[in-house]
Formats: sequence, C-alpha cells, structure tokens
Amino acid sequence: MKNFRSTITTALLLFSAALFSGVAVAELKAKTVVLVHGAFADSSSWNGVVPILKKKGLNVVSIANPLRSVHGDSTYLNTQLANVEGPIVLVGHSYGGMLISNAAATSRIKSLVYVAALTPAANETGIGLSEKYPGSTLGAALVAFTNAHGEVDFYIDQNKFADQFAHDVPQEQASLMATSQRPIAKAAILEGSKAVHPAWESVPSYHIYGTADKNIPAKAMKWMAERAKAKSIIEVEGASHVVMVSHPKTVADLIIKAAQ
Repeated sequence: MKNFRSTITTALLLFSAALFSGVAVAELKAKTVVLVHGAFADSSSWNGVVPILKKKGLNVVSIANPLRSVHGDSTYLNTQLANVEGPIVLVGHSYGGMLISNAAATSRIKSLVYVAALTPAANETGIGLSEKYPGSTLGAALVAFTNAHGEVDFYIDQNKFADQFAHDVPQEQASLMATSQRPIAKAAILEGSKAVHPAWESVPSYHIYGTADKNIPAKAMKWMAERAKAKSIIEVEGASHVVMVSHPKTVADLIIKAAQ
C-alpha cells in the first residue's frame, strides 16, 4: 500500500509539474512586440509600457519613426521588421497607425494594436481621417517651419503642447515631452495610404484610445476600429492622445492580450 501511495503521489507531482510548466510556456512563449511611435513624440513615449511587456516575457523593439512620408516610413518599418524575430505583435500610436496598416501582412505578424491611432484604407490621409468627425483642435496648435531640405515640417507649440497632446500627464512630464517632441513633415500628413489591402483586413486588430483625445476625435477612432472589425475596442475615459503615457498598464494589458 505504501509503494502504491508513493507511486500515485509521484504521478500527481509529475502531472502537476507538467501542467504548470505548460502554463509557464504559454505565458512566456517567445513573441516580439514592435512599437511604432507617432508624430510629435519619440520612442520614449512607450517607456511606461515596455517594462510591463518585458516582465511578461515579451521581447520588445521600439522603432524610431522617421516621420517623413507614409510610403518612405512604411518602407523603413518593413525593412526593420525583416530583422525582427517573430511572431510579431505590431503596435502603432497616432500616425504610427498609418505605417502598421501599410506593413507587409506576413504570417509573422500575428496581430495589430492601434493606440489612439489612424487606421487607414487605401488612399486615405491622416488629416482626412482626423477630420472625419468634428473635435480635433490640432491645427490651431501647430507651428510650421521650413527645414534644411526645403521641406515644411510641423511641431506643436510648446505652450500649447500639454493641453493639446497630454492634458492627463503630470505637468513636468508633459513639459519634457513638449521639449523633446519630433516634428513631422507636412507631406506625411497629406499623403494617402499606399496599401491597396491594408494589414488590418487580414490581421486581427485591437484598438484603444481616450475619450478626450484632442488630436483624433474618439468618434473617428471608434469608426475606424469598427470598420476594421476589431477584436477589442477600449475607450479610456478622459484620456488624452498619449493614452500609453497616462495609462501604460491599460495599454500594456491590451498588447499582452493581442500577444496571447
């Protein structure tokens, strides 16, 4: 009887070990999250999200978005994706949504996550989608200048940045973001999407945005998400355009859901 009990106990322990091992493998399965920032921002906009993803066991790569043109920036992204280990969860913020929609929809890209992001169909422009519904006040906050290449660039007036872009972010942090913002070329805002068949037509998408976004009205983002037949649509009450900065865990949780 003692040997029988010992055998049963050993079998149960082995079964439990295998079961828990399987759960761990499922949770920590090697997947890469590629983060694409938008206009008037840089890769640091993901700083609150990245540690949460890494703690979950996900590999994370944050792409430096050139912000020069939809076609050129999308080509740059696709080149970078070719060097990233898959399977991939591709995440775009704001203008970054234009690029992930233009990403090559290969089997390596398992899901798309749109964070307060544009979700264009063929030939649709960033400015056109932003103005599909009333509510954007971005135009009045922009400052234009001509760069060294003779191109017109836009950035947000630093005095208006916090209210326009990051009203739910601590003042000191918003001020730093205003100082370090990266301008976007006028051509990028006016250029239409080049993807005849955008990636969201064949790759599952997940969407999150703030209800108080002043760059892209929440109604516009809801319309784009529903058109894309999103697997999940999360509205963060009162959140600004940089919902990943003000609510990093909520955004990270959605990315993890997409990864699973």
